[in-house]
Amino acid sequence: MNGAQALIRTLVDAGVDVCFSNPGTSEMHFVAALDDVPEMRGVLTLFEGVATGAADGYARMAGRPGATLLHLGPGLGNGLANLHNARRGRAPLVNVVGDHARSHKRLDAPLESDIDALAGTVSGWVRRSMSPADVAGDAAEAVAAAKKVGVATLILPADVSWEDGAEPAVPLNVRPRPHVAPSLVEKIAKVVTSGEPTVVFLGGDVMASAEGQLAAARVAAGTGVRLVAETFPARSARGAGLPDLHRLPYPPEMAMAALKGTKHLVLAGATAPVHFFAYPGLPGHPVPEDCTVHVLSVPGEDGVAALEALAELAAPGAEPEVMERETPELPTGPLNPRSLAAVVGALLPEDAIVVDEALTSGAGLTEMTSAGPRHDWLSLTGGAIGDGLPMALGAAVACPDRPVIGIQADGSAMYTISALWSYAREQANITTIICDNGSYAILEHELTRVGAASDGERARKLLDLTGPGLDFVSLAQGMGVPATRATTAEELADQLRAALAEPGPHLIDAVLR
Repeated sequence: MNGAQALIRTLVDAGVDVCFSNPGTSEMHFVAALDDVPEMRGVLTLFEGVATGAADGYARMAGRPGATLLHLGPGLGNGLANLHNARRGRAPLVNVVGDHARSHKRLDAPLESDIDALAGTVSGWVRRSMSPADVAGDAAEAVAAAKKVGVATLILPADVSWEDGAEPAVPLNVRPRPHVAPSLVEKIAKVVTSGEPTVVFLGGDVMASAEGQLAAARVAAGTGVRLVAETFPARSARGAGLPDLHRLPYPPEMAMAALKGTKHLVLAGATAPVHFFAYPGLPGHPVPEDCTVHVLSVPGEDGVAALEALAELAAPGAEPEVMERETPELPTGPLNPRSLAAVVGALLPEDAIVVDEALTSGAGLTEMTSAGPRHDWLSLTGGAIGDGLPMALGAAVACPDRPVIGIQADGSAMYTISALWSYAREQANITTIICDNGSYAILEHELTRVGAASDGERARKLLDLTGPGLDFVSLAQGMGVPATRATTAEELADQLRAALAEPGPHLIDAVLR
């Protein structure tokens, strides 16, 4: 058995059976080995950023590692932005990055680069397999590391792939998430029952599960503390029967106002919030100066169990306040962000997966869907735009029986637009709504926030997506995805109904003016 065969067999035996790939010459023996291990599903993408973003979305929804296959340092470099998002969301992900054969490394070939250094910027674990005898054991360790730390990268020299002498390795046991010490829960119970203004800040595994949110709501009902969620949780359970959790706003002034007067900030599955950027005259974070930050659980610990224990101790017998089923009325007239949100909220199907990269066009989107049918919500966790289309692909592969709806800003869609081709090839059940406002609107807002506002024509042109405009219907159809254009709320509603009623991918270009 050669190294590539042993590697893939080890991955499959460890539960990693989907690989989002953009291979090159150095990875050809891995590609050939897919026929020897048919349990591994290979999903071809036309750009590495699609492969890494899809593996992120897959991992978030499957709850186990997705894999990528990338070509040398430049291929890894093309995928770094969405590996950054995966790292920030702690998604379990195994990168297999091909490299030159060991004898070829010293020749400084044109594609030679420092893959180890590149991988280290986004990985919690990096290893280079040095012989066929090592590769399967390295693969088993990569899967175990991904489950613990998020992104794990295994560098695979070409000759290690093609040489014989390898055997599959037994998967490694990974201990469950560690529980929070009872003494810490007791300490936090004194904080939340102190009567002082307290916010419990929710993220990670707490937001991903109904059980975590309901435990937090019990604490709030029994103690009077406020609940605030991370601005961009990696995965959120949402809908009727769950608490109405408001996220910390993105704009720094609004985030500071949301936490104003808070004396205690309790972190449950989240880290302390900071602003995405520095702004003149503002602090780097929204937490008041006289607020004490307490840690109930950190990412990687069992935050759900910690909140359940806290609820038993601090709020025994309290009943959580949850939302009754409610959906907005279908709007009429021209399309704008709020009417788009209302259409999505009115037609959102049961058990949907919503992938949100609407950015500035998302006004009202979480509000209009919060009390609708139960669904999962994936956010742009790391802030590197271009993750939305690939994440939807990964989510659809992980959950083929669930409808996926991608709400996608137009500018960031172009970063990874080739994901649509993979949608068509895989016949993924994804409906994409492009928020087509013809501009990098988020950067127009940032231009003002950082004090660089300009009325100059040259500055405006760098934020404008017209001249020529982007024809998303033609782009989608050219890659095999049926597409329509909506300019009114009525048209969007009709087209969304039709798309959801038919399996496979669809795109709606929602023109917002």
